[in-house]
Amino acid sequence: MKNFSKIIFFIILLLVETYHVNAAEKNSLLKVDWSFKGIFGKFDRGSLQRGYQVYSEVCSSCHSMKYLSYRNLSEEGGPEFSVAEVKAIVANFEVIDGPNSDGEMFTRPAKLSDKFVNPYENNKAAEAANGGAYPPDMSVLVKARSGGADYIYSVLLGYEDPPSGVTLDDGVYYNKYMYGNNIKMSKPLIEGAVEYGDGTKATEEQMAKDVTTFLMWAAEPHLEARHKMGFKAILYLIILTILVYFSMKKIWSRIESEV
Repeated sequence: MKNFSKIIFFIILLLVETYHVNAAEKNSLLKVDWSFKGIFGKFDRGSLQRGYQVYSEVCSSCHSMKYLSYRNLSEEGGPEFSVAEVKAIVANFEVIDGPNSDGEMFTRPAKLSDKFVNPYENNKAAEAANGGAYPPDMSVLVKARSGGADYIYSVLLGYEDPPSGVTLDDGVYYNKYMYGNNIKMSKPLIEGAVEYGDGTKATEEQMAKDVTTFLMWAAEPHLEARHKMGFKAILYLIILTILVYFSMKKIWSRIESEV
């Protein structure tokens, strides 16, 4: 019994120490007043279109988006590019298709119905090109990370020199918002890395906000439709409650008058 008590004591002590270490290392995420938050939230179209540009010019060389098709870019609730604009985007890509009548795979121009082109032929090729680290698919990245949009935004802006006494392996970078503070992806956003067509200044903060908004839409493409449906449902229930209330009031008034 005495030994058991000692074991319990050391387990509690270990948990307390671990908590303090994690609390010391963990930084509060950067908070953004996202336009898509709340029951009335909706996406900023300009931000979505700029976010796609950041993804296309900065992120797509390493990260795939296997659940998105090019035609999604013109659909309601998303970036809402015109069909002509999306066709111009698609014209820059080729996809591997087949087999043909000879049983061989072939390359053809991409179509609107095609999924976003993967930057690598397979997972092994992706790992080999990135020092053994597999770049995660970005289709549902916002939903797959605790902290959601705030976490992605914070990590993109969290690169800094490691604190005194902290040493990192080659190809590893310090990020104060990344779990464990270590990340194998080099800093992706540098001011002026893209040139926005609408004249918006491409600061690191602006690019991080825009690409995070785009990734949120990729993970929740029907968010606006859900918000509209939720609002209609709430309005319907309010009206129904009022009708039921007055109906019951009228019924009980008759019963009371008869009594």
